[in-house]
Amino acid sequence: MKRYFLFDLDGTLTDTGSGIMGSVAHALARLGWPEPEADFLRQFVGPPLEESFQNFCQMSPAEAAEAIRLYRERYHAWGVFQSPLYPGVEGLLERLSQKAALAVATSKREAGARQILAMRGVEGYFQAVVGDDGTRPSKAAVVGEALAQLEEPPREQVVMIGDRSYDVAGAKAWGLESIGVLYGYSAPGELAAAGASRLVGSVAELEALCRKLAEA
Repeated sequence: MKRYFLFDLDGTLTDTGSGIMGSVAHALARLGWPEPEADFLRQFVGPPLEESFQNFCQMSPAEAAEAIRLYRERYHAWGVFQSPLYPGVEGLLERLSQKAALAVATSKREAGARQILAMRGVEGYFQAVVGDDGTRPSKAAVVGEALAQLEEPPREQVVMIGDRSYDVAGAKAWGLESIGVLYGYSAPGELAAAGASRLVGSVAELEALCRKLAEA
């Protein structure tokens, strides 16, 4: 039985892709890059920004820091508002929160995550909202802090839900099972290759599985 559900934000609860990709494109343009393809930009939805700019753009740490500064310049002014909930998510959270403790574990800046949840009227469903506060550069660090804020529940009672391999890796680092959502921004086969415990193709399938796990 699962009593604790940790949710990724981007690509899992909210469709934040356009705001993130547009802000990345803004940063790269300011740095003199040619306009990137959409598939290239999709990679940035989910992982920590520092890791993304270094891995996908072969930037040095200093170059990545400047790219992040430019990214946030655009994101705070525009991108954060491009963040609708996926259809059905609010109902899922309302019903599941009556059966289990919910938390957000995201690589997004924590203040930005809270802003989005508040804008969409769903922050009250979560007992913890954890993001990168400048000291949590990996998904494993974010998940660890979420577990700490939930007072270290038994690992077998916790499941991590996300749309990227980074979410699965963060769950594995703490011995948690994971649910990979295929409606987000993962590449074909990414979540299966990462070893997600279960896969779902829609919000409706996710709710049905979560309810089953909470009631087992």
